Amino acid sequence: MEKISTDAFPLTMHSSEKQETICIFGTGDFGRSLGLKMLQCGYSIVFGSRTPRMSSLLPNGAEVMSYSDAAQKSDIIIIAVHREHYDFLTELTEVLNGKILVDVSNNLKINQYPESNAEYLAQLVPGTHVVKAFNTISAWALQSGALDASRQVFICGNDSKAKQRVMDVVRSLGLTPLDKGSLVAANEIENYPLQLFPMWKFPFYLSAVLCVFFFFYCVIREVIYPYVHEKRDRTFRLPISIPNRVFPIAALTLLALVYLPGVIAAILQLYRGTKYRRFPDWLDHWMLCRKQLGLIALGFAFLHVLYTLVIPIRYYVRWTWNNRTVTQAITKKEDPFSTTTSWLSDSYVALGMLGFFLFVLLGITSLPSVSNTVNWREFRFVQSKLGYLTLILCTAHTLVYGGKRFLNPSNLVWYLPSAYVIALIIPCTVLVIKFILILPCIDKTLMRIRQGWERNPKYSESALNGKTDI
Repeated sequence: MEKISTDAFPLTMHSSEKQETICIFGTGDFGRSLGLKMLQCGYSIVFGSRTPRMSSLLPNGAEVMSYSDAAQKSDIIIIAVHREHYDFLTELTEVLNGKILVDVSNNLKINQYPESNAEYLAQLVPGTHVVKAFNTISAWALQSGALDASRQVFICGNDSKAKQRVMDVVRSLGLTPLDKGSLVAANEIENYPLQLFPMWKFPFYLSAVLCVFFFFYCVIREVIYPYVHEKRDRTFRLPISIPNRVFPIAALTLLALVYLPGVIAAILQLYRGTKYRRFPDWLDHWMLCRKQLGLIALGFAFLHVLYTLVIPIRYYVRWTWNNRTVTQAITKKEDPFSTTTSWLSDSYVALGMLGFFLFVLLGITSLPSVSNTVNWREFRFVQSKLGYLTLILCTAHTLVYGGKRFLNPSNLVWYLPSAYVIALIIPCTVLVIKFILILPCIDKTLMRIRQGWERNPKYSESALNGKTDI
C-alpha cells in the first residue's frame, strides 16, 4: 500500500511538540472557530473576555480569563473584536507592550474609515507589533477545512519578526500565508473581502449587453417582422429558438474578445517600437478580464449544446416533420438526396463538436488546480495556440452554418442581415489581424520588441514611470 504523507492533511494535524499559547480577545463566531482550529493543531488557547466565564459554545480545552490576565499568558494576541470596541485596549497598554497583536477585523463598507483598522490599532496601542491577518478567512472556512475554501491568508505588518511568527502560525493551520508588505497594505487587505466579483463585473455587463442586443435583434427579424407582413404568430420561438441563436453568438463573440486585446497590444507595441510603455488603462483591465470572458463564453457554449439537444422533442419540430412526411406520402414525392447539403451539414456539426471540445479543454486548463500543474510554456500553448484553433473552428462552424445564405439578399429583413453574420465580424477581424501578425516579416520584429529591442531608445526611460507592457 502506498504510504500517505501526513502533510496532505494539515488542517487536522496534531503535534505534541507544539505547546505555544495563543491568546484570543473575543468569543464570537470567528474567535471560537479560530480557537478550535488552533486547539486541533496543538496550540494552547486562552480567550480574553469582558465576562470571563466558561460557555458551552467555547471549544473544550480552552481557558477563559479577563483581558488583562489572558494577555499575560501569550506573546501573540489575536484581536477578534470589531473596531468600535477597540477602546478597552488603551487600559491594557502596559500589559500589551512589546506583544504581537493580530488584527482580524473587517469593515461593513469599502474605505469606511480614513485609515485601516490595523493602522488604527497600531496608533491606539503604540508599544505593540500589529500584524494584519486572517480577515480573508471566514469562520465557516475554518470549520469546514481548507478543501472547501481558499487557503490564502494575506498578511502585512511593519515588524518582520512579528510577521514571521504569525506566518508560522498560519502554516501550522494548513493555510498559505501571503506577505503583502508593510501595514500600509492593510487597507487593501481589509477591502478585499468586501469586493463582489471585482474581475467579473465587466464580463458580466458585457455579456448581458450582448445577450439583450442579439435577443431583440432576433425578435425583430423572427417575431415582429412575420407578424407585421404576414400576420403570423411566431412568439413560440421566444423560449427555445431565439435563445439558441443568442447563446452561440454570445459565446463566439466573447471568445473573440478574449484574444482581441492581445492583438491590439501587439499592434501598439509595433507602432511604438518598444515594450517599455504601459498600455492604456482600459486595455490593461480588458486583458486582466480575459479569463472571466472565456469562462462566460464557455457557459454560453454549454447552453447552446443543451438547447440544441432538445430540438428533436419540441412540438414545433415534431409537427413540421410529421406534416412533411404526410404531405410526401400523399403526393408520393420525396426530396432528392443532396451530397453537397450532406457535406455541409456534417461539416457544420463536426466543426461544432471539435470546437466545443477544445473550448472545454481551455476552460479546464484555466482552473487553478490544473494550471498550477503545468509550466508556463504548456499553459501558453493551450491558452494561445489551442485557443486560436478553437476560435478558428467555432468561426468555421458559423460560416458553414450560413453556407450559401451568408450574403444572400433574400435573407435581409428590413435591411437587417442574419444575426450570425453580425456575430462573425469580430472573430473574423481577430483572425485576419492575427494571421497578418504571424507573417515572418512582422512576427520577427514583434519578437525583437518583446525581447527588449527598441526602435527609439529614448522611450526606455518611461519604464521607470510605470509598469511595462510585457
